[in-house]
Amino acid sequence: MVKTWYVLARCVDYFGMTLFAGGLFFFAFLWPSGAEQSRARKVVGIGWLLGLVGTVAGLGLQGAWAAQRPAADLFDWDLLSQVLDSQFGRVWFAKASLWLLAGVVLADLLQRGRIAAKSAAWRVGAGVVTLGLLRTTGLTGHAVESSRPLLTQVADLVHLAGICAWIGGLAVLLFGVLSRRDPSELAAVVPRYSRLAMVSVLAVIAAGVVLAWQTVGGWARLSTTDYGQLLVIKLLVLAVVLIIAQGSKSWVARRLDFAVVLRGDAATVRPFVYSVAAETALVIVVLLAASLLVTASPGR
Repeated sequence: MVKTWYVLARCVDYFGMTLFAGGLFFFAFLWPSGAEQSRARKVVGIGWLLGLVGTVAGLGLQGAWAAQRPAADLFDWDLLSQVLDSQFGRVWFAKASLWLLAGVVLADLLQRGRIAAKSAAWRVGAGVVTLGLLRTTGLTGHAVESSRPLLTQVADLVHLAGICAWIGGLAVLLFGVLSRRDPSELAAVVPRYSRLAMVSVLAVIAAGVVLAWQTVGGWARLSTTDYGQLLVIKLLVLAVVLIIAQGSKSWVARRLDFAVVLRGDAATVRPFVYSVAAETALVIVVLLAASLLVTASPGR
């Protein structure tokens, strides 16, 4: 039962980091004016809250799981002290501290809006904090256990960054841009995100191949180990997401101009909204599978 709560905490942490990091990137480079839109801001704010809660809860639940104690003991000081003395605990404590720094970055964005999103100083600060969150996440995964740790850790960083830019941006697109159906925003933002998503997906796939090969070690283990079977499930769901994403890309190529001419007509935009919503929902399954993979042994 404790492991279930721990996996859930990791999933919440992953999801929060995805929304937060992807949302910041979206504001900084694709849609600075979105930093002043309440729905888009909520996506990033919720991401920050989920990331902080997931990290803190994961820190305590790791101790409860290791000591075979109930999940209710996650804030027991003796258990926390033992976790903080471990490599995982030190990395996770650093990540919790980074989430507090991320709160400062978020507060500045909420206060200054578009001005902050266009500011070089804010972008540097947001980039450093985001890089730290991505890096600390990779330091507690299987990438550090590889026979080629440098290669796998670089691949892990690229993999996480691609997922955040793709999926976090998808959430801002769905709840921020598409919900407004503003013709000028549709014409400007959707094509930019479409190009970003294509690059991000390619990065996710390339880095994912490197990680899978280095971690699993052979085709046979995909079917003979729990880790391999979870990885196959993740890949199958991801394949469905990519098929739906291809439909979204086709809509952008064929129907976006028509939607702009009709000034964001709801019936015209609705198929794209449904496609993006389906992608977002399925991604939660992918993140859950990623959380299970972190706690599974590649050799079993």
